[in-house]
Amino acid sequence: MPEHEDPPPSKPESTYHINDPTPLSDEEYATLSEQFMEQIVTKVEEVQEEREDVDVEYSAGVLSVTFPPAGTYVINKQPPNKQIWLSSPISGPKRYDWVVAGEGMESKEGSGVGEWMYLRDGSTLSELLRKELGISVVGDVGK
Repeated sequence: MPEHEDPPPSKPESTYHINDPTPLSDEEYATLSEQFMEQIVTKVEEVQEEREDVDVEYSAGVLSVTFPPAGTYVINKQPPNKQIWLSSPISGPKRYDWVVAGEGMESKEGSGVGEWMYLRDGSTLSELLRKELGISVVGDVGK
């Protein structure tokens, strides 16, 4: 887990930057975070079936993935903050908020795309998982 309450940002991975998370009810957060976590678990378990050195454990909203040679990743839901937290042996700790992009004044309501985004640099959890673990998950699983 992070040593600092608010770790410094890593280098930006995306040029699109949003400063505020999309407001979610407790139920919306629970649905979105659980669907996303289930996708991650499914994908890393597929990798585990192919690689005997990968270890996956998911319990009470906390996913631990030992992924040699990088190390252990911990991904967990944070309901009080409505975030998903990640601790990566490569990129360090990050806190992801649900952000719906494209729902501005000129956009049709409900037409935006949602992603779990690290607000400090605009990168998404989907991008990081693809880059570091080679798994592909869809951020916008539906509200």
